[in-house]
Amino acid sequence: MVVLWPSFLMAGVLSALIFALVDPSDLSWFGGAPLDLPRQAVYTIGFLLFWLIVSLGSSLSVLMATLPEPPADQHPRGWPR
Repeated sequence: MVVLWPSFLMAGVLSALIFALVDPSDLSWFGGAPLDLPRQAVYTIGFLLFWLIVSLGSSLSVLMATLPEPPADQHPRGWPR
């Protein structure tokens, strides 16, 4: 929950910011055919993608912040003293 709740809130903020500027009916597949999805589906998919991306970034930050230090006797030779 340390990661999922803040990433949920940020996904909501990102969705509001992005879809305030971009109309889902203007989106197309890599410049080709327009999306054949209802507006609600585009909002939902966008929110879930934002949530996934933000939660992956937050998970990586939590992982790197909580990695244990190796014991002092396991440092390689020449390790700075």
